[in-house]
Amino acid sequence: MLPTLREILDLPAFSGALVLSGQGQLEARVTWVHVSEVLDGHRFLSGGELLLSTGLELANASVEARGQYVRNLAQSGATGLALELVRNLRDVPPEMLGAARMLNFPILAFSHEVRFADLTRAAHERILRPHGSPGEGSLAPVMAALVETGRAETFVKAQLGPLLTLPSRPRATLLATLDFLLRHHMNVAEVARQLGVRRQTIYYRLDQVTGMLGDIGEARRSVALALALQLCRDGAVELDRIGQSVS
Repeated sequence: MLPTLREILDLPAFSGALVLSGQGQLEARVTWVHVSEVLDGHRFLSGGELLLSTGLELANASVEARGQYVRNLAQSGATGLALELVRNLRDVPPEMLGAARMLNFPILAFSHEVRFADLTRAAHERILRPHGSPGEGSLAPVMAALVETGRAETFVKAQLGPLLTLPSRPRATLLATLDFLLRHHMNVAEVARQLGVRRQTIYYRLDQVTGMLGDIGEARRSVALALALQLCRDGAVELDRIGQSVS
């Protein structure tokens, strides 16, 4: 199951984050964590995202635009907004805080410098953590054999190669969607519910995946893909390096 915002905040990487608003929404599920510095970032959200920002554009935005920014995020289904209050903003502008409190929308604040890469990595590891699906344990000896014989990278490349050539964001989105689809026996409705997005979004991503990987529904193919995804999650291979070698 996807982690809640409260569980994300409990991660060591998020220590020091202050919850300034939306305390009643801490049990909302987090589907992904994005870095976003643009004021119209809400247009790209599917729902459930936690956004990270230094306030680069917010610092020069009008009072009205700042309030509208928060309202747009809430209406787009974002789980929250985390601001680093070090360089561009020193405090959360009152118009943003007022809008967030009115909507019970979570705004988190870091009063110290943080590495967004560390935050996203920690959050995504938690989001993608295996949940003990049936049969997972039986793959462990095969995984160990691939790693010990130095064939893990070749195996992952053969199974996921075209996906790994994508830029990091779409690659991560499609790998996560594929992972959930396999775990839930290709049940699009359940995957949409788990990820907090619309079914059409899952169908669209599934079309992209099958366009690059071919039929993923055949039993042996599904097992091989699940094994490759598990190797990726465990850090047994370097995705960027494989992607470069494929392209």
